[in-house]
Amino acid sequence: MNGANQSIVSEFVLLGLSNSWKIQVFLFFFSCLFYLSSLIGNLLIVITVISDPDLHSPMYFLLANLSVIDLIFCSIATPKMISDLFRKLKVISFGGCIAQIFFSHAVGGTEMALLTAMAFDRYVAICKPLHYLAIMSPRVCIFILVAAWTIGLIHSSVQLTFVVNLPFCGPNVLDSFYCDLLHLIKLACIDTYKLHFMVTANSGFISLGALFMLLFSYFFLLATLKKHSLGSSSKAVSTLSAHITVVVLFFGPLIFFYTWPSPKDMDKFLALFDAVLTPFLNPVIYTFRSRGMRVAMRKVFRQLLGVRKPCLGGKTESPSDSWKS
Repeated sequence: MNGANQSIVSEFVLLGLSNSWKIQVFLFFFSCLFYLSSLIGNLLIVITVISDPDLHSPMYFLLANLSVIDLIFCSIATPKMISDLFRKLKVISFGGCIAQIFFSHAVGGTEMALLTAMAFDRYVAICKPLHYLAIMSPRVCIFILVAAWTIGLIHSSVQLTFVVNLPFCGPNVLDSFYCDLLHLIKLACIDTYKLHFMVTANSGFISLGALFMLLFSYFFLLATLKKHSLGSSSKAVSTLSAHITVVVLFFGPLIFFYTWPSPKDMDKFLALFDAVLTPFLNPVIYTFRSRGMRVAMRKVFRQLLGVRKPCLGGKTESPSDSWKS
């Protein structure tokens, strides 16, 4: 294309989720409900873990940081999507589009690394319980957190390195409600087949490999519990099943989105599920499947309401037993 005929794209037009008024009204209340629930649920988990000394253990430290990640992730695209629902012209600046892509991949990569670390935490707790607190020391937990964020930032930076300098000289319509890397690449004025393949491999195949690795590790832990006559330990099994459910909910939409050819409406549904529902389901799953978290949340509610409950001399869970809750 002749350079004299090129024009620099300064903004992109988002087609959104639907043009139907009834569907837009439903999506507005649906998204607002689950977005606010995600904020409240994940914030409550963070406050509970910080305020309750019984939850000052590696497992709940990682869980609280997972909630922080979900707080950030659900706020990347959802607020703008909600505000755009009733707008005829939905636009986002070039810088805003790049920012959405950067933070979504950075936070997504960080969550992927953190879920892997949580699987390692469960392995140490079940297979090496006597050395659990020595291996999962506070220094190791901080290192895991820093490493997870480093991996996420590197993953996102590598993705954007090949995109920010692409020439966008005409088409600026994205058939989505947010900026996604694959949709953005298609608008470039050059052949991006190789770049499209690289992005798919980097995000899709890595997600698929990580999912299989995590599922294998959790099923190995379940088999270990049964082998060592711990199959009756319903608390440990419940904790592992909660982790498995969260892993599937996180990786499932990503794998279908990047590696499985599907209609555009299905891609939008998966993106909406990943942006709105997954951050809401994570705190719900961990709250209902963890007795320690339920008890601690009741304490927090009583403190907030100024209600005091007399001590009944119950047994307090120690950090070394946190994997059983």
